[in-house]
Amino acid sequence: MDIGILGPLAVRSTGGEAVPTAPKPRQLLALLAARVGQVVPVDLLVDELWESDPPASAVTTVQTYIVLLRRSLARALQVSTAEVAQDVLPFTGWGYRLVADPGSLDATVFAREAELGRRALVNGENDKASLLLRRALRVWRGPVLADVRVGPQLLAHRTSLEENRLSVIEQRVESDLRLGHHHELIAELSGLVVQYPLHENLYSLFIISLYRAGRPAQALNAFRMLRNNLREELGIDPSPRVRNLQQAILTADPSLESKNRSRLFLLELGSSGHVA
Repeated sequence: MDIGILGPLAVRSTGGEAVPTAPKPRQLLALLAARVGQVVPVDLLVDELWESDPPASAVTTVQTYIVLLRRSLARALQVSTAEVAQDVLPFTGWGYRLVADPGSLDATVFAREAELGRRALVNGENDKASLLLRRALRVWRGPVLADVRVGPQLLAHRTSLEENRLSVIEQRVESDLRLGHHHELIAELSGLVVQYPLHENLYSLFIISLYRAGRPAQALNAFRMLRNNLREELGIDPSPRVRNLQQAILTADPSLESKNRSRLFLLELGSSGHVA
């Protein structure tokens, strides 16, 4: 069984697709898929579907949805509903668990490739890091659970996954910058800083790429854009580390041309680069 949450919800096997069309059963399956292999307590399922206003029949309704999901899974897996109830979507006494090989979940594949890419980056294996991090990002088919209504449980899961994706994008850009691809990165980074106008790490990568491409004036303008964004939105200035990057450009610091200099600035900035 293949399970996908990095894009539209997908749960399929040799017999076809198991995702129901009805919104709440679809949402229930999405939460079970996001936590594949883990028991999801009934109270969390109720919270996901109805948040703070569950009906009196909430638990019974969840049980009805589980019956529907078992039927869909049975068709996709080409087995009986009794087998699904026992081996694929069992009740544990306090919750339900979707049983599948962890490697069948696209988010698990993403996390594995991303971790390998991070290790390669830390070890200075820049070609390998770029390859692995690109491979991790190719697993994504769109926004997390793009076709599913999201309640509080799935919202937390989606937020975490999207933050991890952004971190991997940063690291992939870092590996490409080390490889001297600054010209090619400018267009991508110009879009990313518009999308994430308060993200210091992305701006730092953008600034360094512009500087190495022979555009110091544009690099300084990018710094001013970040400073204006932070002042307007949060009433603060860029961190001292980003201001150090500005000063390095003003003095044409030769170390800015070093392949590892951008990594130094990012390590100084911290792991995420977010200020908000």
